[in-house]
Amino acid sequence: MLMNRRTFSAATALGLAVGSAQAQFRVEISGVGATQIPIAIPRFRDEDKVPHAVSAIIRADLERIGVFRGIDTVALLDETSQPNMAEWRSKTADLLVGGSVMRLADGRFDLRAKLWDVVRNKELGGQAFVVAPGDLRVGAHRLADYIYELVTGEKGVFATRIAFVDRKGRNHVLRVADSDGENAQLLIGSNDPIISPAWSPLGKELAFVSFQERQKAVVYAQVVATGARREIAAFRGSNSAPAWSPDGGSLAVTLTRDGGSQLYIIGSNGENPRRITNSPSIDTEAVFTPDGKNLLFVSDRGGGPQIYRTAVSGGPATRVSFTGNYNISPAISPDGRYLAYISRQGGAFRVYLADLTNPDPGSARALTDSSDDESPSFAPNGRLILYATRSQGRDVLMTTTLDGKVKSKLASTTGDYREPVWGPFGR
Repeated sequence: MLMNRRTFSAATALGLAVGSAQAQFRVEISGVGATQIPIAIPRFRDEDKVPHAVSAIIRADLERIGVFRGIDTVALLDETSQPNMAEWRSKTADLLVGGSVMRLADGRFDLRAKLWDVVRNKELGGQAFVVAPGDLRVGAHRLADYIYELVTGEKGVFATRIAFVDRKGRNHVLRVADSDGENAQLLIGSNDPIISPAWSPLGKELAFVSFQERQKAVVYAQVVATGARREIAAFRGSNSAPAWSPDGGSLAVTLTRDGGSQLYIIGSNGENPRRITNSPSIDTEAVFTPDGKNLLFVSDRGGGPQIYRTAVSGGPATRVSFTGNYNISPAISPDGRYLAYISRQGGAFRVYLADLTNPDPGSARALTDSSDDESPSFAPNGRLILYATRSQGRDVLMTTTLDGKVKSKLASTTGDYREPVWGPFGR
């Protein structure tokens, strides 16, 4: 079984002209305090006539990633405006966004936005999308991604998706939602536990563990778009903790078919299981390194749960976590540099971050000051970490920047949200 903190965890691009200043306004992200850029995002023209405030969604996206600081304004500005830059400079804005949203005759929405460099009095670029009636929020996220990439040179993650387990009483529901937790949709529901969701590399499938069908832990993979589902691991004993390989051709799973909990590699259709670890301890929660050559996993082989590394081909394991005697739930950043995990310190379970390129094993630092965190997961650009925690008697989803300075609670309803995982680029 999984060791968690409680048990041992179509839019069509129209394209506005991009100004020549696009390459001239770029920031290097090294810490929130040094890089927050004041940005004003007034209300878009006609956004009061559509279901969602597009400008507010864009602002929330940009503030959540820690690079931008929103400037309060009651103004209205569209992409055809000729803004008074001196006026916006007096309001301490470095960047300015204007835009519009219009419902077309066929029900679709036309979204447009333009970005200006207030300090240099230059237009940086603009973009437009036509989106389906149900994709207005997605269109707003895509505009936020465009602004983020225009300023930083990095790909934005706001139009990506997350998955999580929504629990209310006995009912467990696996949901997929936008990156801000909104627009959550049901993937599968059960009166028995659903745990350990894991996105496939292309974001088309989710692997997870369900207890309903066989009254024991079985690993499945389900196509998000169609609901088509197949068994991956249903061997004797427990089958748990799936993690996809970077190429999507196989998964790492934890099986007890040969005795204790050990790591196996299995094909994406459940074929050819191959044992990776051979120890008398509990080995579980494996994740692949981005190059696909190694696994990081949790083992109690040293007396308490710690994170270890081993080659996918098998062989000896090397310990990589050293903050205390209880470290679980490893997650690796997309570039392979950072390791996020849950560490128990003085009875509190907190998200920690370690730089795997730093030779000092004690350099890992806590990103949170909460006491019941679980399941860290990196955004696909590596700039945010999604996790679950306990707040006001409920399990909620949070994001944090890598320096821990900007934390945001994602949208929630009346359930308890647990075991979140951030999907890859693309929808």
